[in-house]
Amino acid sequence: MPYPVSTSLAERIEALYGRPRADLEAHAATTDRPTMLAALLDACCTVELAEKNIEFQRERLLQLADLGCDIGPATAGHLLDCSRRIAESVAIRDTQARHATAVIQSLHRAPAPAATPVSPAPAAATVRAAHAR
Repeated sequence: MPYPVSTSLAERIEALYGRPRADLEAHAATTDRPTMLAALLDACCTVELAEKNIEFQRERLLQLADLGCDIGPATAGHLLDCSRRIAESVAIRDTQARHATAVIQSLHRAPAPAATPVSPAPAAATVRAAHAR
């Protein structure tokens, strides 16, 4: 199942850096220093894990409620635990996504530097200095 929030976040990171997520993750893994890219990828991963947990807990909640049996104390405890875990994961997902989105919005892709024409003046000065000797 696609996870909409983490997928959207990953697409925005890819657009910002102009490369696929796998390439960005490989690049971020090559440095020991903390970078903005690594922080954004970590936030995206956290959002993705939260979404996976929401889906897992939701399925478990449906299984527990769909047993067709009376809900006893043990099942009620499991239902409450699944509900609590869903609420925690939603809070984590929303907080991480909100902060990562704010960071992405504050950044922008810098335009490629224009090619600087080589000035012939320094070369001419070097040639004149060489002939003067």
